[in-house]
This record gives sequence, C-alpha cells and structure tokens, in this order.
Amino acid sequence: MLAVFHGAVIKAPEELAQAGSRTPTPKKTASSLVNSFLQQFPSAVSINVGSDTQMCYTHDNQSFLQPRSFAAKDEIFCLFEGTLENLPRLKQQYGLGKNATEVVLVMEAYKALRDRAPYPASLMVAHLVGNFAFIIFDKATSTVFVASDQEGKVSLFWGITADGYLAFSDEIDVLKGSCGKSLASFPSGCLFSSATDLRSYEHPKHKVTAEPAEEEEICGATFKVEIPQLRATTTMEY
Repeated sequence: MLAVFHGAVIKAPEELAQAGSRTPTPKKTASSLVNSFLQQFPSAVSINVGSDTQMCYTHDNQSFLQPRSFAAKDEIFCLFEGTLENLPRLKQQYGLGKNATEVVLVMEAYKALRDRAPYPASLMVAHLVGNFAFIIFDKATSTVFVASDQEGKVSLFWGITADGYLAFSDEIDVLKGSCGKSLASFPSGCLFSSATDLRSYEHPKHKVTAEPAEEEEICGATFKVEIPQLRATTTMEY
C-alpha cells in the first residue's frame, strides 16, 4: 500500500527531514513515486482525494495472515493491513454488524474519536489488539491519522519525496528510490496525525526521538520511544 500527502495537508517530522539533509541522496517526486508503484503493480487501485492526497493499494504479494484492505465512507478514506484479535468485541462496542471488517472498524473508531473530542487518540488506538498498520485521511477536516501495532508486526515506513510530500508504505523498496535518506521505519506502538504529531500510544507520557542512522544504512534515522530506565537499588544487610 502507498499513501502520499502534500505538505499543506500534513507536515513531516523535522527529524525525518534532517535525516535526508545529513546525507543528501537522489529523490523523486510524489507523482513519480505513485507512477512507479502502479507500474510495478498493474492491478493496484489508486484513489485521488483532492489534489493533495493519493492512496494506492494492491493485494499482490500480501501475507495471508496480514491482508490489505481499503474502504471509504463519509469522506474518510482508510488503508489497513493486518488483523484484529478483538474484532468481535469491538464491533459490538461500536454497534457494527457481524460482517464489518477491520478497515470498517478502524474508520468507525476514528470517526468516534473525531466526533467525541477531547477523547484521547492514544486510547482509541490502544483498544486495538492484534497486528496492524493503518493510514486514514479525513477529507472533511484535512486530517491524516496513522498508527501501527505495539510490536511492529506489520511493517510501515515513511519518507519525504523530492517535492516535499510525506509518503507511507508497507514496503521499504517502494519508498527508498524516491525519499533518499529521508526515510525511516514508522515506530511501533505509535500514532501520528495532523493534530497530535508523533507520539507513543503505548507510553503516551514518553517522548519519541530520532537517532541518526549509519551512513551505509538504507534509512536515515531510527525513531524510538524514550523509556526511562528504573534506577537499580541496593539492599544492605546488617
């Protein structure tokens, strides 16, 4: 799957931009990236959402245990990959029918989050149990919402194209020729949106920082959640 967003829709993290400036490498435009994807996967479906957003997906080479899906409703567009272990319970919670799929559930959960503000975004994603990554674009509010599971079982990568678009894909090979070193693995257990920037929903009070990668590595940075180490205590016997 592939999604590209103009800078007017969402701003890429500064750390991702800096990763590319440290070791300048060739990049391609967002349109070239999308065209390359569609040439590589002729059966792929591509959706233009206005002039600033494009989303593509294909079932080619997908994992049987982590299928890709796409849905759109009420100007909400969602790419989803993976499975939710607690889908039956969540369908009851959100009042969905028995045939509702993961992608429909995630869209409904996002809509509830949007309409019930200030409902915490971290709480909405934390309710999802399973292996997943998803990308949502809400055209009505020009909002991007992206998240991955806590263990990173479904790969997700993001990068910046030559013309400044923020791109997401589950395949690093899709992005590496277009994003240069402005490329990184999306951190597991995290969410990123137009409203919240990058944060950990598993550890919402902890910062997410980026460490520069070695020059020979494909990605230019590694994002990690800062979890303070507990201080060791010494017990003295008398």
